[in-house]
Amino acid sequence: MEAIIRRTDDKEFAERIIRQNMSAYYRQLDMHWDTDLFDKQWGDLDSYELVINAARVGLLCINHDANAYYIRELQIDPEWQRQGLGTTAIRYTMDIAQQAGIRLIRLRVFSINPATALYERMGFRICKTEDNTHYMERCIL
Repeated sequence: MEAIIRRTDDKEFAERIIRQNMSAYYRQLDMHWDTDLFDKQWGDLDSYELVINAARVGLLCINHDANAYYIRELQIDPEWQRQGLGTTAIRYTMDIAQQAGIRLIRLRVFSINPATALYERMGFRICKTEDNTHYMERCIL
């Protein structure tokens, strides 16, 4: 089953899936969700929903500068995790970056998040770790 990736401007869906997936990490790291910050940053992102059989099962938010594309959010509904959707979203981002002539993808992930293993399998390397966060990047050939 292949996911459709399409643009979205549904901020409520985005906030809901992010909070659903990240709440345990926020509790563990004694952090609090900042709705005002999310609202401020939302407009600066290119946001996509991953859809299977007309159901939204994931979210990908990216942006870029002249040097790199940045994966700002990659959230997959827990029922759909470990089925290749994260890999699909990363490849989609790499394709967009290549089309734009940009050869570097960057992201941040909490150091306690098991998604770090996915990113490493996809060729990302940890550049630094600071405040419980891995800063990762991958060059595209």
